[in-house]
Amino acid sequence: MNSPTGNLPDIRRAGIHRDHWYPVARSKNLKKGKMLAVSFAGDPIVIVRTAGGSLFALEDRCAHRQVPLHKGVVNGEYVRCGYHGWTFDACGKCVGIPYVGKTNALPNAVRGYPCREAYGFLFIFPGDPAKAEGRFPQVDSYGDPLYKTRTLDRKVPCHYSFMHENLMDMNHQFLHRSLMGSIRPTLLEMNEGEDWVEAVYTFDRTAGRQSFGEKFMVGKRAGEQKIREHDIMTIRTQYPYQILQFIRADQEKPALDLWLSYAPVDRLQKIDHSMGLMTIRKPSTPGLIHLLWPFIIVFTEGIFRQDRWIVKLEQEAYDGQGGDWNQEIFPLTCALRQLLVRQGVPLQPAGAVRLES
Repeated sequence: MNSPTGNLPDIRRAGIHRDHWYPVARSKNLKKGKMLAVSFAGDPIVIVRTAGGSLFALEDRCAHRQVPLHKGVVNGEYVRCGYHGWTFDACGKCVGIPYVGKTNALPNAVRGYPCREAYGFLFIFPGDPAKAEGRFPQVDSYGDPLYKTRTLDRKVPCHYSFMHENLMDMNHQFLHRSLMGSIRPTLLEMNEGEDWVEAVYTFDRTAGRQSFGEKFMVGKRAGEQKIREHDIMTIRTQYPYQILQFIRADQEKPALDLWLSYAPVDRLQKIDHSMGLMTIRKPSTPGLIHLLWPFIIVFTEGIFRQDRWIVKLEQEAYDGQGGDWNQEIFPLTCALRQLLVRQGVPLQPAGAVRLES
């Protein structure tokens, strides 16, 4: 009979650390003069794009009656609550109440969040604002003319740790046998530091053929000279993000470069908003990538669909058993778990007191 012994502390009770930048929405979904409601670990947040194009993020509660600010209106460079018309600036300070004279003291502000726009995403920094500087993630392949990018944006019903484990442990290739045939991964290296764990794999196909999508993404071209012994895949959890790069044996630059962020939606962090960028190196023939792109989308979406299905089942098993009963034996996954617990924070219970502005 399974037992949770040996899996303490429980990784599924490790909350994600707030002192990092997280993408929470797509840039294209927020027009000038509009607001967008999002949630980070149970905290309601409103992102505002003013009529002048400025961007800011506030706690999505009016300081007066606690109703959502996103139900109000953008008024120039300010936000007005839709209930009594209280006005807040980009820092969350209440700057006006229609029925209160200017001599009267205005009430406390609502919390403001550092907010940035990059890579086609809207980012917030939900932790200590003093720590936001210098922590913004770098995605080097984004915007590189040698690559074409697909934006990933999904909500997955699982704790974010399941997502980290799924990508890092390539021994789960058996899950994808219907799409990729039989693949045997070999772990060449495992490295780790205080806030990161990295794995280097190579792969052998033992049965089946490459799909069109896989071949166009990472398949070799006939007659090209090898410059290393293996095709290699490097997967790195650089807390709190994950990076995957696949480099063919005949190339120096990645054929596939994947950057992922996992932002919990609810307070118990059982719903993950997975956002990322998948960049594929273009073939040398101009325009060919656009003809191949539909095959790449079909292949990768099939892989992602199977991954979402299995981590959902993992979360359901955890909930049904009331704890982490996993019997983990892969040293890489054990190191990853230790990293996520070490860098994370205890989950806040439902109804916990929120941070003040």
